[in-house]
Amino acid sequence: MADSDALEDLMRAANRGDSAAYQRLFTAITPVLRKVVRARGAALGHAGCEDVLQDVLLAIHRKRHTWREDAPLRPWLYAIARHKVIDAFRARGRHVEVSLDDFAEGLPAAADPDPMDGRDMEKVLGQLDPRAADIVRAFGQNGETTAETAARLDMTEGAVRVALHRALKSIARLRERMIE
Repeated sequence: MADSDALEDLMRAANRGDSAAYQRLFTAITPVLRKVVRARGAALGHAGCEDVLQDVLLAIHRKRHTWREDAPLRPWLYAIARHKVIDAFRARGRHVEVSLDDFAEGLPAAADPDPMDGRDMEKVLGQLDPRAADIVRAFGQNGETTAETAARLDMTEGAVRVALHRALKSIARLRERMIE
């Protein structure tokens, strides 16, 4: 794209009826506006972006008289392009079509479990009293029921639930201290 002063001079001349200046202006601004539209409207696809570019050029043609000659031209052009891209997305609605084939090669595989997760939990459980840590392990790691844990520890089921609740509150407090 030519420098801003040259573009503004071309626009002024075009607005005064100089058809050669008008043609040079559109020749100069079209590649840059194409890049702007493609950058902002990439999800529209190649054909969609070209349609938007044509809308932008038509809007510039129709509204060229609204450009203030004492104002820079580029922001005026970019604003029209931005609004036309937005209009295209609105016209399309909320429906977005994306082919998975385009992304199949780049989709990440499922992450392996973090080997540090267990170590961190063991550090936290090590700060609890042994019985509370045993109850948390029984439910969280071993999948025991309340009845199984109660029988194994010679406690009532209600006492196991209360102890678990207190242990979880202690873990939450320890976590808050670790974050601070």
